[in-house]
Order: sequence, then structure tokens, then C-alpha cells
Amino acid sequence: MLLDEKAVLVTGSGGGLGEGIARVCHREGATVVVADIRGNEAQRVAQSLGNRALAIECDVGHDADLDRLVAMSVGKFGRIDGLVNNAGVNFVKPFLETTSDDWDRVIRVDLRGAFFLTQKVCRQMLEQTPGGGSIVNIASVHTHAALPGSGPYDAAKWGLVGFGKSIAVELAAQDIRVNAISPGLLDTQIWQQIQAAAPDPAACSEYWKSNIPIERVIEPEEIGELAAFLLSDRSRAITGANIMADGGMTSQLISKEPYRSKPIEVN
Repeated sequence: MLLDEKAVLVTGSGGGLGEGIARVCHREGATVVVADIRGNEAQRVAQSLGNRALAIECDVGHDADLDRLVAMSVGKFGRIDGLVNNAGVNFVKPFLETTSDDWDRVIRVDLRGAFFLTQKVCRQMLEQTPGGGSIVNIASVHTHAALPGSGPYDAAKWGLVGFGKSIAVELAAQDIRVNAISPGLLDTQIWQQIQAAAPDPAACSEYWKSNIPIERVIEPEEIGELAAFLLSDRSRAITGANIMADGGMTSQLISKEPYRSKPIEVN
């Protein structure tokens, strides 16, 4: 198994993408800390995993919660070998209407929390024997291209990639690796909200799938498979990377044509 005898901490894992990542890591042999601001949901996931899982209620925007999260994780499993910074809040609001409170809320959870939790976890990784470990930041295809109304969210996701590259270079010689995964459209609550907000859910689904070359949304466990690989010793040569896991979305120039063109040939 990829993560046998490794202790992995996954934030925002009381549902959605984080739950999918936690389940794959556990399946691959890791002991898993299920951390989420929704304590009951964290308990649900940890209990369903059974052995080798610990639920911890945590708001990544509060430093005291981050300290408690690291202390409880180490107290239970003795070390931390991997961290997945997945916790975050979504945000869509016109730029001209975005307030300083909006900005602070998104940055506090999506970027600041990940930065300082990574700092605390890296300190632990350097103290333990054997030392080192792997950090995976869950970014977004928004680190390649943007949608209107996503300014604070985009800033936070770009920030995850940026600080990750800096740490990757700084701590590489001490056997700490830092990488980012940038998922495309996922089959999570956000996808359900997008469809529910559209006047015609079926047309909405067709539109979005036309923008994804594999013609489907991505399952959380598919991102979990990539995260488990990056957390494992099989990815020892990979650090400072931002991997697009988007079904080809960011490789497609424009939406797929709703018709089939004839070949264009030059005589």
C-alpha cells in the first residue's frame, strides 16, 4: 500500500473532496486525522473508516485550533508524515461589490490557515525521527484561468501555489516536499449548487460538460488517488509542482462546438 505506516492529516475532510481524499489515504494504509470545522461530520467520517482514524473539530482560521490539531494528531499517532490542506470556502461575488470582510474571510480560511498549519506541521516533521514528510495543497484550475466574481478565491488559490513553491525550495534538503493539486469541476456540493442555481439543470450540466474534454465531472476519490501518490515515497522526486487534475479543462481553448464541422484542408 502507498501509505502504509504513515500518519496523514486532511483538513476539511468531513465531506466532499476532503472526505474522498481521507478515504483513499486510509485505504492505502495511512492512519488518518479527519479534521473539519463540522465536528459531527468529522466524527461520521472517522467512525466509518474505523481503525486508524481520528476526528478533530478544527477551524483552520484560528491559530489555537491549529495548535490543538497538531498536538492531538501527534499525541494519537506519534508523528505526522503528510498534510493535505483542503479546507476552504467558495466565493462568487462581483469585484465592485466585494467587501474587505469578504476578502478577509476567504483569505483567512483558504490561505492563511493553510500557511500557518503547514508551518506548524513542518516544524513537527523536522523534529521527528525519521524526519521529513509531504505537504499537498488543494488549489484549483483557477490558478490557470479565472471566472468573473472570484477575486478573493483566486488570490487565495494562487497564494497556495506560491507559498508552496517557496517552502518546497527552502525545505527540500530536509526531505520535506510541497506540491499542489488543482482540481477541475468536482462532484461535490459545489456542483450541486451550480446546477440548482441554473434555470435549467440539464442545460447547465451539458454546458459544463462541453467545457471538460472527458465530458464528466471528477469524483473526489480521483483527486484522492493523486494526493495519496504525492504523499507517498513513490513521488520522492516531485516537489514544487502544481498538477492540473481537471479532465483536460485548462487545455481546451473554447467550449466544444454544438455541431460537427467539415474537415478544413489546404490545397
